[in-house]
Amino acid sequence: MTDGVLSYARTVDRALTHRAAVSECFLTDALRTGERTFRVAAQPPRAHLYYSDHVTDARTAPSYDPLLVLEIFRQSCILASHEYLAAPADSSFVFDLGVLEVTDPEALCVGEGPAAVTVEGEFTEVRERAGRPCGATAEVRASVDGRAAATMRLAYRWIPRRSMLHLRTRARAALARTPHRAHPLVNRLAPEQVGRELSANVVLGRVTVSSTSEVVAQVVVDRGHPALFDHYVDHIPGAVMFEALRQTATAAARELCGLDVAPQHLALTGCEVAFRKFGEFELPTDCRARVAEGADGRPVLDLVLEQEGDVLATARVTLAVRERALSERGGCGGRDVMVPGPRPRLLTAA
Repeated sequence: MTDGVLSYARTVDRALTHRAAVSECFLTDALRTGERTFRVAAQPPRAHLYYSDHVTDARTAPSYDPLLVLEIFRQSCILASHEYLAAPADSSFVFDLGVLEVTDPEALCVGEGPAAVTVEGEFTEVRERAGRPCGATAEVRASVDGRAAATMRLAYRWIPRRSMLHLRTRARAALARTPHRAHPLVNRLAPEQVGRELSANVVLGRVTVSSTSEVVAQVVVDRGHPALFDHYVDHIPGAVMFEALRQTATAAARELCGLDVAPQHLALTGCEVAFRKFGEFELPTDCRARVAEGADGRPVLDLVLEQEGDVLATARVTLAVRERALSERGGCGGRDVMVPGPRPRLLTAA
């Protein structure tokens, strides 16, 4: 940063964003703009193994994944907490709440060159322990090449790594983790059933619809995934949970809301998640979805992530039909029209 101008020339120190791979660090600069405000620069990748792996066709333009924007928000808050709230370098961050809204899906269109993302952030609450900051609530908003795109509220805390290890060791010792009962990777859905090209990016196994109008999806956890598991963790990471929520909501929207559209034509526009408990690798993880009360036919789903009855997270996901047609110049544009598509039956009755 020079004279208050954000730079996009290189990434920040990856340690400030808790990434192991430089390629998974998307921030390029940051500055403090007030006592509790900050600004961050980011450059999202136009081609990425995970974030760019979405089926596109002649009627839809490639867009930056809303969960990529969420990751930029997450990295921004971690960096700002280290730099401006003096969070110790050896801290483990625990996220309790995330409320994402894509305010302008068109702003996420992938252009002809790299995008310049600017994040404006404010710590609306800072929590302290023994007179030192130990957690925060942050309100952040992102613009892409100057166009407002998304907002998010995040509530989180940081814990000394040694204390975190002690807490996790004690919690895991109290669980019956043997025999290993996680859903097997071999049961993944076909990628096109959730709008993906690569099976590696599918996090759902068997999916059923019950007689009570509820979709239940088995969540499969591939610890070898280079993006979802950028570094070692002893629990199911939030990135896997967000993707499981999105893929389950996509299945539920088509099955429970009667949307006769291909999966790739459903885009996430809102996601509110409250995390309650760490997910364990040895236990089976399931995601349940119902149409939200008052949805009035819109694809708004209430979801629960659980392991053998224990709730890991609750969420509300809002989807929208990707109704943008490719403009004549090949970018994002066109008027809103319903886009029909093939609708393979992916669920089995239960």
